[in-house]
Amino acid sequence: MPFVKKIKSDAYFSRFQVKYRRRREGKTDYYARKRLVTQAKNKYNAPKYRLVVRFSNKTITVQIVYARLQGDFVLTSATSKELPRYGINHGLTNWTAAYATGLLCARRALTKLGLADKYEGVAEPDGTLVLTESLDDEDAPRPFKCYLDVGLKRTSTGSRVFGAMKGASDGGIFIPHSDKRFPGYDPESKELDAEVLKKYIYGGHVAEYMESLEEEDDERFKKQFATYLADGIGSEDIEEVFTNAYAAIREDPVFKPTEKSKDWKAESLKFKTHRLTYAQRKEAIAAKIEKFKANGGAVDEDEEDDE
Repeated sequence: MPFVKKIKSDAYFSRFQVKYRRRREGKTDYYARKRLVTQAKNKYNAPKYRLVVRFSNKTITVQIVYARLQGDFVLTSATSKELPRYGINHGLTNWTAAYATGLLCARRALTKLGLADKYEGVAEPDGTLVLTESLDDEDAPRPFKCYLDVGLKRTSTGSRVFGAMKGASDGGIFIPHSDKRFPGYDPESKELDAEVLKKYIYGGHVAEYMESLEEEDDERFKKQFATYLADGIGSEDIEEVFTNAYAAIREDPVFKPTEKSKDWKAESLKFKTHRLTYAQRKEAIAAKIEKFKANGGAVDEDEEDDE
C-alpha cells in the first residue's frame, strides 16, 4: 500500500469548539449563569434581576444586575468604600460590612424604584429568617425580587456572601433563600441560632475577638486594632457604631459622588499627544524642506537621530 499523507483540512479544525472567553479566563460559570439569566417566555421581556456580590482584597461590591442581548446592565450598585460616610470606618471587608453593603444596595434600589416607603424590610434585625412578603392591599406593587449571584465564591456556611444577601433581604428586597448557610445554623439539629446571627449582624464576633486578643496578647492587639484605638473605638462601642450606621443608611441611601480636589480629566489631557490634522502635517513637511534648503542640503544631526 503506498504512503498516504494525512492532511488536517478545514473540516477537521471546524469540529473543535472554542469555549467562551470568560470561561477560558476562569471568570464566569456559564452553567450557573444560564439558570440565573434565562427568563420564562410568558414574562414578556421582564428582566430577571440578580444580586451580584463580589469581593476583592479591600472592598465588597454589591450590584443589582439584569441581562440583555447587548450585555449586562446595572440597576444599582453599592460598595463598602461608601460605608465611612455612614460611620463605619474599619473592617470594610468583614461579615458585618457585607451586611451593611447589601442593606445599602437594597435601600438604594427601592428608593430609585419608588418602593422604599412601601417595603421597609427589617429595621431592627434580630437574627431570625424573614422574607419580604407582598402587601395586603390588592393594588399595592409586589416586592422587588432578585436572585443571589455568588459567582465563583464557595458557598460555605457562614460565608460573607450570605451576609450581603441577608442585608439586602432585611433592606426590603425579596430574595428566595433559607437559613442553612447563615452563621449559627446547626446541621445536626437543622435549626438556626438567631442569637449567633444577630451577633454577626452587629459586629459582635469582632468585639469578642478584640476582647480575647487583648487578654492573650496586648502587644498584638494594639498593633492589629491600631486604627480602632486611634478613633477611640473599643469592643463595647462596635454594636453602637453599626446600629447608628444602619439607621443612617435607611435615612439617606442615595449615592453621592466624592468631591474631586482636581479636574483629573484636564490633568490627564496634558500628557496626551494629539493627532495632527492634514494641514498641520503638510506645514510640518514644508518647514522641514525649508530648513533643509537653508542648511545647503545638509541634514541636521537631530533629524538623523530621529530617523
